[in-house]
Order: sequence, then C-alpha cells, then structure tokens
Amino acid sequence: MSEQKKNQNVNPDTEELTEEGLSEQRRIRREKLKNLQEAGRNPYLIEKWDINAYSQDIKDRFEEMDGKEVSIAGRMMAKRGMGKASFIDIQDSKGRIQCHVKKDVLGEEEYKWFKTSDIGDLFGIVGKVFQTQRGEITVEVSKMVLLSKSLQVLPNKWHGLKDTDIRYRQRYVDLIMNQDVKDTFIKRAAIIKEIKRVLEEDFGYLEVDTPILTTIAGGANARPFETHHNTLDLDMKLRISNELYLKRLVVGGLDRVYEMGKMFRNEGMDRNHNPEFTSMECYMAYEDMEKTMEVTEQVVSKAALKATGSMVIEYQGKKFDLTPPWRRLRMSDAVKEITGVDFDQIQTDEEARTAAIGQGMDKDEVQEMTRGKILAEMFEEYCEDVPGYLDGPVFVVGHPVEISPLAKRDPEDPRITRRFEAYINGWEIANAFSELNDPIDQYERFKEQQAQLDDGSDDEAHPMDEDFVNALEVGLPPTGGLGIGIDRVIMLITNAPSIRDIILFPTMKPLDSDSKKAKKPAAAAPEKIDFSNVEIEPLFEDMVDFDTFSKSDFRAVKIKECEAVPKSKKLLKFVLDDGTDEDRVILSGIHDYYEPEELVGKTAIAIVNLPPRKMMGIDSCGMLISAVHHEKGEERLHLLMVDDHIPAGAKLY
Repeated sequence: MSEQKKNQNVNPDTEELTEEGLSEQRRIRREKLKNLQEAGRNPYLIEKWDINAYSQDIKDRFEEMDGKEVSIAGRMMAKRGMGKASFIDIQDSKGRIQCHVKKDVLGEEEYKWFKTSDIGDLFGIVGKVFQTQRGEITVEVSKMVLLSKSLQVLPNKWHGLKDTDIRYRQRYVDLIMNQDVKDTFIKRAAIIKEIKRVLEEDFGYLEVDTPILTTIAGGANARPFETHHNTLDLDMKLRISNELYLKRLVVGGLDRVYEMGKMFRNEGMDRNHNPEFTSMECYMAYEDMEKTMEVTEQVVSKAALKATGSMVIEYQGKKFDLTPPWRRLRMSDAVKEITGVDFDQIQTDEEARTAAIGQGMDKDEVQEMTRGKILAEMFEEYCEDVPGYLDGPVFVVGHPVEISPLAKRDPEDPRITRRFEAYINGWEIANAFSELNDPIDQYERFKEQQAQLDDGSDDEAHPMDEDFVNALEVGLPPTGGLGIGIDRVIMLITNAPSIRDIILFPTMKPLDSDSKKAKKPAAAAPEKIDFSNVEIEPLFEDMVDFDTFSKSDFRAVKIKECEAVPKSKKLLKFVLDDGTDEDRVILSGIHDYYEPEELVGKTAIAIVNLPPRKMMGIDSCGMLISAVHHEKGEERLHLLMVDDHIPAGAKLY
C-alpha cells in the first residue's frame, strides 16, 4: 500500500464508508498508533493537559482575547488542506473552534506527524487567537500534542430508525456528533438543579436518601424487579416508589423532606416509559393538597424558566403556558363533559354499572366494579385520550378512594380522596395527596389490596406493609405529599419526542441477546416436542372465494414498542412499523403468554386493513396473528413471528 493511501484521512462530514472501508480505516489507524508508539510518541502515556480557555468563551470574548495565547484541548472534527498549512476544527465541551496549523510554525517533524492524524483524534493545542480575512475566529497553533488516538471512524450522519437505535446504544458517539443532544443533557442538569433549588430555598425541604433495595415494593401500584440477597438469603425488590420511607421520616419529626432518584418498574417500554426512571417525591407536614399544588406549579414553571428563559414552552408543535395558577378539574365533571354521565347523580354500584355498559364498557369487566372504580375507569377510557382535553396544565381532582389507597378521604364526600394528578400534553406528570394518616383506615385499605394480590385479580395492587401501619400508629401529622415524574417534565421542557432522548443510557435489549439464547451446547440433543396431548380447531368446511380472501391485507410489521395496557390483565399495546411513515397501534390480548419487553424488536404478522376498534379507550388498528391450540384442556398461544430479515411492510400472499 502506498504511503499516500495509508495516510488517507476520511472526513465524516463528506464521505460515508462501506463496512469494508470502515474495517480498512480501522486497520490503518492501528498501524498509525503502532508507528507513534515505536517513535516514542505513545499518546496514551500522557496524563494531563493544562486548559485555560474554551471554544465558546474565546468567541464570546474575542475583543478581550484577540492576540492572546490560549491553551485548549479537544477532538479534531474536520481537517482541510494538507500542504504546508491546514485548517482544523477542534471540538471541546463548549463547542467548536477553528485552528490554523502551519509547517513553518510547528516545525517540519511535528507537522509530519500531524499529517498522519485522523478525524476523532484528541489534541492539546497552544496558540494565539486571531480572526481570518473571512471573519472566522481562529487559533494560530504554535504547539500541538496528540493526547489520545481515535481508533474508530466517526459516522458522517445519523438517520433512520436503525441509526436512532445506535445513537442510544452509543451515546458517547451521539454526544460527539450532535450538539443539540449535548445541549439537551446540559438542560436536563439545569432543570434538576433548579427543581432542587426551588424545593430547598423556596419551600424549605431537606434532601434525604432512602433504600433502593426493599423487601416490600410499596408506595405505588406497579410490578417490581426482584432480586436475592445472598448473605441474608433474602428475596428483595428494587423500589417502585420511595413514598412510604419518606412518610416514616415525617413521623420521625423531619417535617419537610424530599428525594430525587431512580425508581424501577418491571413493566412495558414506550416513548414515555423506561423501566429505570427518575422521580421526585416530597412531603410537607402540617400542609395539605392545596399547598402541594403550589409546590407543583412553582417547581415545573421555574424549571422551564431556568432552561428556556420562559414559562411558555413548545412541545411537538403545541404551546403550553406553565405560569401559575393552573386550572382545576373534577374527575366526575370531566366524565360528565365527555360522556354525559353524571356521577354526582349516581349513588349505587349498580347504577354505575348500568351507566358504564350504556357507554360501551364490557359488561363482564364492570360486573364486579364499584361506583368509584367505574368512575376512574370511565375517566381513563373516555377522557384521557381525547385530543387536547388534558393538554393543560391542569390539576384533576376527586379521585375515588378505591384507586387511592394512600390518600386522605374528602371530609365532604368520603367516597373520594384529597388527591390530584397534574396533566400537561395529556400526560400525567405529577400525583399528590393529602396523605392518609389514619392507621386503621390504612390497614383496611392495605388488607383489601393484599387480597387482590393474593387472589390474582390485580397483580399491581399494593401489598400489606405492617411496619408502615405501625409508623402511622406512632402518629403522622397532617401531611401533603407530591410525586413528580422528572423525565416527563424534562421531555416537555426540552421538546424531546422520546424518553430515550433525555436519558443518557436508556434501557436497551443487547444486540446479541437473541443469538445467545439460540446457542445450545454442542452435545445437546434436538428438542423433542410432544404433540400427543394437543387439540386443534377443526378446519372450516365453508369455502371462501379468492376475491374475498385477497381483500385481507397481511403485512410483516416490526414491533417498535410494547407495553401493558393499564387496568387490563390481558391486553398489550403494540406500536408497529408497517412500512409506512406513520406508526400503527394494535392491541392484543396476549399478556398471559408474553411480557412486553420480550417482544420489542421482533417481526410479526398483522392484518392492517381492519376498521379501527376501540379497546380500553385506545383505537386498535388491525390484528396481530397468533397460532392457538389446546393442550390438556388449557389454551396455548404463540404470536406468529418471522425472520427479522423480512422488511416492515412486506405483503403476504
């Protein structure tokens, strides 16, 4: 290979390499590193570089810094000219700045080594600030030292779903290539800092730490991650909420406490949900729900002001004015406004069931529901998904006691609680109570929830926590409690379309997980499948003509997102790529057979030209195809999944 070819530099801004080209460039870079090391120029031995200026600071203060010597460090992102002088772009933590590298200034030997450098290499640079004839603020390089050699070739661009996936997996590259991504996470840090400042300085909260590993996953209705402590031989869970620990501290005399940290819920994933997420909960003794409304308004509006300079934010083309005070909306008023059903006139469970069935709710599902449970279900099914209805910001109040096991009853109507949920853009961003401090009432509610867990009617019901009941018996003062979904707030303020865009390292399925599962020991015998107890439906005797059959549009679909449908034991909600520019949503009652996370990334088959069917308030646009049989009297189901090489939208004939 010629020296010219060997030293060829690939600029990611102008050239896209094939896999073969990438492999060749990586090999060449390793050769360059070897040459550097043999010449006593091993960059990995350098420990330190003194920095006294950053790119953006130099630009902002050019009049002051013109002609002054600066010492900077960063990654070379562009390289122009290869004669006796070159221009390069150096990217540091605050931006980019142009540098001028001249052979007669740097010296022949140093310039020779500079010519072998690659895009992505990290340099320490000393030089004087000046402005080119074209007006570009530049550093005239008098000294440059290779601080680290990049052995990988940076991408030239990010595009498409596949590359989006890589961005999340290789966030370190994403941060290098996309300044707006870096800006998002700088804003995230500023938002979190401002939230803490408001809590501590404006309201006097004390920041505390509570356990992440627990024996009882309480404080919310959600499925936990489970683990085992070997030393204690004890099954433990990752916390789904820190609520009960924080209220124990209020019992102990810490009147105003908060904690911001990670929570973990073993549930579905979509653009608004990650199994590991950041939440903030705070508790204020001797205050009520109204005070926590004020805290919510101040925290969110001031965080937006700090990050964007305004309390009016724009999210995906819609504007939201976060300036306090926010609107209040009773849950029963919302249901009446959307459905016409007036729960203020409904006094019995039977009346509520009749009204629910009249609105199209499933007769069997509502048969065992109470009036309060039906009110909550109707709000969720008919109000939450109405476009624009809960854009807010708005506080929804008047939650039934059946769905609020930790909230104080409303003294004017004991069927509801002193609770609110805050909505922006139709998303619930906060949940708050006047906290239940009656230990007898709390015990009875826990007992009822535990019974639902035990009989399998609700696998997300709240478990019994006798120590917390004991804490209430010691005495919890009147307390206002608040939980805010920090990630959702950050999504709104930064205009991020997915929660993965505001989490540095979102939860991802390893690329090789399927291949690892598929690997079997070399000596393993083929799996024997016993079909002796299998029962299948008889074949249809009625024939269907070809024209009728051909009207059914079967397509290969890629499962982008999958999550359990709240309040439903069987339904999974799928977000699918069907080969068009728009996502397709299909609901399927297969949760008994699959967990959502194991289906993400798979290729399935769907009928896509069925009319939309509303299920749990969600339009299901099509049907996923499954194979069903019976074995020993029990139904068995397998979602039809095909080779991932089949592209989304491929039609079946």
